Amino acid sequence: MSHNRLTCCCVFLAACTATVLRALPDDGSGAAVALRNWPAWRGPLGTGVGPHADPPVRWNEEENIRWKVSLPGLGHSTPIVWGDRIIVTAAIPIGEELEPRYSGAPGAHDNLPVTRRQRFIAVALNPRNGSIVWQRTLNEQLPHEGGHETGSPASASPVTDGERVFVFFGSFGLFCLTMEDGEPVWQADLGRMHSKHGHGEGSSPTLCGEVLIVNWDHEGSSYVIAFDKRTGRQRWKVNRDEVTSWATPLVVEHNGAVQVVISGTGRVRGYDPENGRVIWECGGLSANVVASPVSADGIVIAASSYDTSTMVAIRLDGARGDITGTGQIAWSRVQRTPYVPSPLLEGGAVWFLRHYQGILSRVVTESGEEPTGPFRLGPIRNVYASPVAAAGRIHITDLEGTTLVMTGDARPKLLSINRLDDSFSASAAIVDSQLYLRGRSYLYCVAED
Repeated sequence: MSHNRLTCCCVFLAACTATVLRALPDDGSGAAVALRNWPAWRGPLGTGVGPHADPPVRWNEEENIRWKVSLPGLGHSTPIVWGDRIIVTAAIPIGEELEPRYSGAPGAHDNLPVTRRQRFIAVALNPRNGSIVWQRTLNEQLPHEGGHETGSPASASPVTDGERVFVFFGSFGLFCLTMEDGEPVWQADLGRMHSKHGHGEGSSPTLCGEVLIVNWDHEGSSYVIAFDKRTGRQRWKVNRDEVTSWATPLVVEHNGAVQVVISGTGRVRGYDPENGRVIWECGGLSANVVASPVSADGIVIAASSYDTSTMVAIRLDGARGDITGTGQIAWSRVQRTPYVPSPLLEGGAVWFLRHYQGILSRVVTESGEEPTGPFRLGPIRNVYASPVAAAGRIHITDLEGTTLVMTGDARPKLLSINRLDDSFSASAAIVDSQLYLRGRSYLYCVAED
């Protein structure tokens, strides 16, 4: 299949009309309000889409930047946005520099040494001007692993229900704070995580009704655990026969019932959020699962690409027990699947990057067919941030600060190539007419001047 090239010589076309993904009355209900915010890493629907957002198509350091603020410390966590608060997390090196200590994990490579204690913080900013509303120190500790050279000690994204914000630093604690002023409500210590190759931690917590769910896959005793979001009381804890993964749990509602889907090296599993019971499980992914699953129209799509490339689409109707190799598998593929960036659902299709490179595929969600593409993304190079979409447009940001904006058509058309003077590993957040891009050094609010 031929590769279509999206390059800077393409003609810029007018922006598409916003895609209506979900119709809810703007009556102040929690669901309707959530759809107009960005309460979690992959947005209000868990798909990477801002259903009511319409940010600018073009920007650079001199154009359509409402504000740009320096952030303390380092973090690759995505900013979350609710009303008049943006929440980010970071880790700040403190104290004297120590003799470098490298991870002793089996197979460790490309890692940074531990040289400083870290101050783990949560920061709330004002969306209007980027000013800091509150900043809360949650822990100070010497890490036991330095992590991969491209990682950060604060890679798990926070999540909010609009009243409380839940911040997760893995081995360095789980914290519940008030959204308004950052006052501590409760905290939990889950122990010490030992990641594969000592590459660090990154799975984000997920809210499901009244419970907060954490995936604790590592090279020790792995499990999934649920806490009462109001009190921090443990609701349940279920062991997982898994090694390290970095995937974030996904909440799926189907036929009036809710389940939590978690990808892993051994199995993709659907859990009952009330008690942690495994509803179904499916094998087939590779080792080192990083990409999180997505779901729409009764289908869950999970993917990985480390030692092998795999993507599997699971029909939830009738999914019970071990469904590996059964008719519950709607379709599967073994080409160009994602490793680091998670898939995006937009316009009845699942969009994903090959491994973490600038080759984009578009597959019909229902059938798995690939009628067009793949598409080479021209100036886009290595990509760790997951793609996002709004107003029928797709945004892909690479590590070097380049963002392509293109239409979500079957044959996407390039709208713009935008460059900023920073490095980006965190996924973007899109709310109303604003695009929030969190770089290594700065947080940008992209909005029309």
